[in-house]
Amino acid sequence: MTDPTLDPAGEMFSINDKPAYQKTAGPVGMDIGKIDAVLLSHDQHGDNLDHAGREFLKSVPKTFTTKIGAERLGGNAIGLSPWDHIVLNDEVTITSTPARHGPAGSEHLTGDVTGFIVTYADTQLYITGDTVFYDGIKEVAQKFKPEYVFIFAGAAKPRGPFSVTMSTNDAIDTAFAFPLATIIPVHFEGWSHYTETGEMLRESFAAMGIANRLNILEAGVKTAL
Repeated sequence: MTDPTLDPAGEMFSINDKPAYQKTAGPVGMDIGKIDAVLLSHDQHGDNLDHAGREFLKSVPKTFTTKIGAERLGGNAIGLSPWDHIVLNDEVTITSTPARHGPAGSEHLTGDVTGFIVTYADTQLYITGDTVFYDGIKEVAQKFKPEYVFIFAGAAKPRGPFSVTMSTNDAIDTAFAFPLATIIPVHFEGWSHYTETGEMLRESFAAMGIANRLNILEAGVKTAL
């Protein structure tokens, strides 16, 4: 599981003690079976780890996240720096990847974040975590050739007019950085600070002639890759 946000709709979260963004939809369901590990982009924002999500972490054997996030969470949390890798079991390896949660210079505002490459058998998945497109994404593309790239989209704007997650431009840049991958957007619904929709992504990819590269999943529906 990535970034568990399991609170019901209506929860409000603050930045600098001021209301900043609200949850507009709760989880579709929790019939998800056994979870071996949580891949947590970061712990410091409610739209990646809310109240119920924090409780959920206590039931999971391992949570992989940033170094500072693991220090804050304690318990089962394991901190990774970019390019660190962990052998989860005989089939799955997890590699931490660089991420930047906003434009250059925003790190002191948004904090450390991470993405992940998940390798199993001969397949690689790339989970970007909360990031915009920047040189760190290009480094991932140089080192790995994932078949599926899960982008944290929505052009979230909790602090003002700048995006702290991928916009449609970032999504297209990512698609061209990974020309053989299917792009699967997540983290763009259910919160008040998301400013771009799945339909905007569809229109943008179609305009660029790469509509076949985009796969928007339906919440709560198991989808075979």
